Amino acid sequence: MSTKPFLTKSVAFLLLLTAFTTAHARRQSIDLNNDWSFHFAYQMTASQARRVDLPHTWNAQDALVGRMDYTRAIGNYEKKLFVSADLAGKRLFLRFDGANTVTSVFVNGLYAGEHRGGYGAFVIEITDLVKPGKENTLLVRVNNAEQLDIMPLTGDFNMYGGIYRDVHLLVTDDICISPLDYASPGLKLIQDSVSARYARVINEIQLSSSRDRDEQVGITIRVKDQDKVVKTATATVTLPAGGTLTHTLPVEIRNPHLWNGVEDPFLYRVEAVITKDGQTLDSISEHLGLRFYSIDPDKGFFLNGKHLQLKGVCRHQDRAEVGNALRREHHDEDVRLMLEMGVNAVRLAHYPQAEYFYDLMDRHGLIVWAEIPFVGPGGYGNKGFVNSETFKANGRMQLVEMIRQHYNHPSICCWGLFNELKEAGDNPVEYIKELNALAHREDPTRPTTSASNQGGALNFITDLIAWNRYDGWYGSKPATLGTWLDNQHKQNPELRIGISEYGAGASIYHQQDSLKQPAPAGWWHPENWQTYYHIESWKIISSRPFVWGSFVWNMFDFGAAHRTEGDRPGINDKGLVTFDRKIRKDAFYFYKANWNKQEPVLYIAEKRNNQRHANRQTITVFTNQPEAELFVNGVSCGKAKPDDYATIRWENVELADGLNEIHVTTGNSKAPLTDRFTCEVVK
Repeated sequence: MSTKPFLTKSVAFLLLLTAFTTAHARRQSIDLNNDWSFHFAYQMTASQARRVDLPHTWNAQDALVGRMDYTRAIGNYEKKLFVSADLAGKRLFLRFDGANTVTSVFVNGLYAGEHRGGYGAFVIEITDLVKPGKENTLLVRVNNAEQLDIMPLTGDFNMYGGIYRDVHLLVTDDICISPLDYASPGLKLIQDSVSARYARVINEIQLSSSRDRDEQVGITIRVKDQDKVVKTATATVTLPAGGTLTHTLPVEIRNPHLWNGVEDPFLYRVEAVITKDGQTLDSISEHLGLRFYSIDPDKGFFLNGKHLQLKGVCRHQDRAEVGNALRREHHDEDVRLMLEMGVNAVRLAHYPQAEYFYDLMDRHGLIVWAEIPFVGPGGYGNKGFVNSETFKANGRMQLVEMIRQHYNHPSICCWGLFNELKEAGDNPVEYIKELNALAHREDPTRPTTSASNQGGALNFITDLIAWNRYDGWYGSKPATLGTWLDNQHKQNPELRIGISEYGAGASIYHQQDSLKQPAPAGWWHPENWQTYYHIESWKIISSRPFVWGSFVWNMFDFGAAHRTEGDRPGINDKGLVTFDRKIRKDAFYFYKANWNKQEPVLYIAEKRNNQRHANRQTITVFTNQPEAELFVNGVSCGKAKPDDYATIRWENVELADGLNEIHVTTGNSKAPLTDRFTCEVVK
């Protein structure tokens, strides 16, 4: 059969596609990101359209400058698509990795399908609408306007609009591994039994046929360790005409190489191949990370039988200048920063994130909390739940979609069902019970969890529970977190308790000599309070083994157009790294010194406070080294050892009026570390 490639007007793209087609003779996944024409639906003339490439959002500017009325409208994306005549008889699908929020697709002016939800992938078959040998037109209408029948209804983050993830044209034979099961890969790797000595994996494969007669086809499953085939299973099945068939093939592995978090994130590769009469019709491959884990209400999280303290952060999928239209290099940079800090767990809040990011989590061994966008108002006035059947049906769809799309990722260890809901008004408790049961039907192997910020029956539904706590930021003091945790554990010893969020705002431009708790809603967010907050909070959390996991809010500053606080409107500045990823805040280095035992750390806190108002100062250093020595203007202030939290403080250090040179060094002569800064005492 001919494998002549899909044709475009770009010679470079044609050559690239030819190479791809040669390597994957049956299934083709063709990048459609470039050269779209975009205009808003209210712009009625063609002259108002402009060229864009995907990923794209129309809110990259207006939502990030504190405009609470940022554009929430319908955007039209159009593209010309020449399809080779050689693709006649093939099946053609459009795969969208993410578009927010309602997406309607038209091919050659004809309606092809719709997806209602902004954070999951979706696939629409367009075989019968495409004209092979001719130029075809694609029109994608994306609507991010507020509506009451789609999750989320509210949230302390921006609802960016647009096709903000990749789009592909998927080409398959008329018999294929189905891409239509909620955009899942069509191959489900069920870890039926896993231990250090034995693993049994049930490979559930879904086939689809567009032929007008029943066909007998062969299925081959190969489990590979790099190029070595570890296990093979085969079957012959009869696929009904114009229908689908789900078949399971178990494989057993003795003495499996386990996926063991950041220590050893080993991955097998599972290949599924469909054949007929000796010819390959379709094939796909998926990573397989074999692991087992448990969560104890007294002792916390265990991976492969060993206790693992989860040192986690939360992550939103946006950044300065591009909004949520992230490219692979953005995801890569985020993971590098997490690994540098010593993170081993990530809560992907408050919605499913890019498939590529889950792949990175698998490859680097980070434990993941994945969740649907069932988001309450937090401290704001809107509702996160409406007791209407259309809203509830959409939530069920988004939950099934998330689980089926991301089921195979070994990094995911729990499914999150809600964040900061309230029982007042329409009470979500019965609906949460329904979602909890649905999650267990879809995936009996993983526990459910949720993020609460109040009491009530909703805290006793999911298998795990975690709380968003801001003791020392939104009132109170950091010390009250310890009292609250101890009381919760004593009153509800059966609960598996986590901390889903804890954090404080900080601007790198806001510096102060004294340690004063700021007003969270004010324009003054001093960095040293955030640092103090995290030091005290981590002392409390890390000393309580019953806390199954904790997640800093947030790894990065993120966009929230309604916020008017910190050093500028439109930003939630609780990140440990600035929105543009250029500056690591002091609290980042506190965690790095405590969590990253692979890289030597020596860092002087409050270096950005380069104008002091008193001669006597406290110099704080974070280090994972045995000791350090402080020098002020070339004179030693003595050596000191870090405390149990990688912190050294030199109290009452005398600075001279005017400029002062301050540096600290470790005593390791083979690999000495030094950090320094200059400050001025101004009176």
